Amino acid sequence: MFERRLPAEWEKHCATLISLPHNKEDWPGKFHPVPWAYVEIVRKLAPGEMVYIIIHSKQAEYKFRKMLSKAGVNLKRVKFFKFQTNRSWMRDTSPAFIKKSADDKEEVSAVRFNFNAWAKYSNWKKDVRIPSLLTSRLKMEMEDAVHNSKVVVLEGGSIDKNGSGTLITTEECLMDDKIQIRNPGFSKGDYESIFRDFLGIKKVIWLKNGIAGDDTHGHVDDLARFVNRDTVVLCREGNVNDENYKILKENYETLQHETVENGNKVNIVSLPMPTPIIFEGMRLPASYANFYIGNEVVLVPTFNDKNDRVALSILTELFPEREVVGIHAVDLVWGLGTIHCLSHEIPE
Repeated sequence: MFERRLPAEWEKHCATLISLPHNKEDWPGKFHPVPWAYVEIVRKLAPGEMVYIIIHSKQAEYKFRKMLSKAGVNLKRVKFFKFQTNRSWMRDTSPAFIKKSADDKEEVSAVRFNFNAWAKYSNWKKDVRIPSLLTSRLKMEMEDAVHNSKVVVLEGGSIDKNGSGTLITTEECLMDDKIQIRNPGFSKGDYESIFRDFLGIKKVIWLKNGIAGDDTHGHVDDLARFVNRDTVVLCREGNVNDENYKILKENYETLQHETVENGNKVNIVSLPMPTPIIFEGMRLPASYANFYIGNEVVLVPTFNDKNDRVALSILTELFPEREVVGIHAVDLVWGLGTIHCLSHEIPE
């Protein structure tokens, strides 16, 4: 009999997965600089791990290789997979990668959750095939997360984990029964049993709501992230007139009373929010919590904001053995996501 474990993001990766953006509708009027943000992400990750890049055509691969070469990226650290996709948000369309252990041996396998474009968009039929295509190329075992004879809908950005059996999520994303409903009729108990049976989760921390401007309706990776077994960085808003102030205060009050799976109290480190970014009259989900932990670096979205330096300093203290790097994300966030949303770790 084997045990399951959902690894933490800071554990060793064999690779990071991204998908080259091609849907210009995701960044209307701002698409041109977005691929260059991806180049910078690959440039920073590649020295420490392989980067797997999903592309939709050989022409796109040729063009992106030239861009990577111009930026000095070692192309031996990059591998391309030619799949057709609707969007580029690998955090949400990839399977969950777990570790199964038995007899002191641990192997990586995948768990497929269903994807329905955040219960909001109609273009998802190519993206829903990504777990099967990817695991086939990786020659990796995959199983479906099934409950009541249906594959459960879940996006990777809706959960975060500490690698030891604790998972954090929001009620707004998983429990709301009026807007963007993922799994109609599900209770917290249903989710907790699914997380236990398929991901090896022993403890679920339920926060309330996600940040303003988030069109996923409450993804936790713009809000709260584990940085070690019992420490969570949690976004805080200092302006009492900002719509995020009450949301983030309530989540802080909830988390103050929480523990991880071994009974240790959660250690909370506050992370500031950038000044609101408004584009075409729309508030965008700009958040420093959407960072990505690579093998040697932590990539943090930055927004030409006074709090960029504060956020980078906080995360530098929390990750002393990694280089903490800011990635300009003012254009990227117009797609309603940044670095964590577009990437997914594949554990070693």
